[in-house]
Parts: sequence; structure tokens; C-alpha cells
Amino acid sequence: QVQLVESGGGSVQAGGSLRLSCAASGGTFSRNAMGWYRQAPGKEREFVAAINWNGRNTYYADSVKGRFVIFRNNAQNAVYLQMFSLKSEDTAVYSCAVDIESGDYNPGGMDYWGKGTLVTVSS
Repeated sequence: QVQLVESGGGSVQAGGSLRLSCAASGGTFSRNAMGWYRQAPGKEREFVAAINWNGRNTYYADSVKGRFVIFRNNAQNAVYLQMFSLKSEDTAVYSCAVDIESGDYNPGGMDYWGKGTLVTVSS
């Protein structure tokens, strides 16, 4: 059974930084694309960042490009999201996801999701 558990959320002031972690279990995902998504209050879930199986290709939403970095540690079955220069509009529940069918990122291809970790950015 695939499980994704996020951690690292919290409250931070605008301009601050946070690192989110996602631990995957129930399989080995070193050959799978993974990603981060977020859902702000009253809004639909949106794509934040994704990474291919070997970490060589990364993808970002325009709203976070240049401020967020996604990376992974396949030995630990984990993916991370380093967030810099946080803004109030980054406030959301952040969830990680895995595509069990592909090693490359495909929009809409994620199959399993974690429950998320809350990030609150105050201005």
C-alpha cells in the first residue's frame, strides 16, 4: 500500500524559508516521477513542482519558479521542497504525489497523494 507522509510545514513570516519533506513507503519509487501540489483555502489544488525519477529534470509552476527547489533522495525514498522568499499567497496545504506508471513527469499523471502539511505565511 503506497503511503506518502509530508512534514516540515508551519508558520513563517513573508520572506522566510521552509523545507518540506515527503517520505514514501509501500514500494520503491526510485524509478517514478514525484511532485508537490498545494491547495489554498477556497481554491482548487494546483501544481507546484515535479521531478523525474533521477532528479535530472525538474518542473515548476510560474508562481514559484526561482523561489522553490524540488529534489529527491532515492536511497531514502523521499522528495523535498525547499521554499525561499515565501509570500502570503504561498499559504496552502502542500501535498506530495507519485506517478507509479512513469519515471518522467506527466501533467495529470500522479496516482497517489499524501494528506499534506500546512504552510502559513504571514505578511
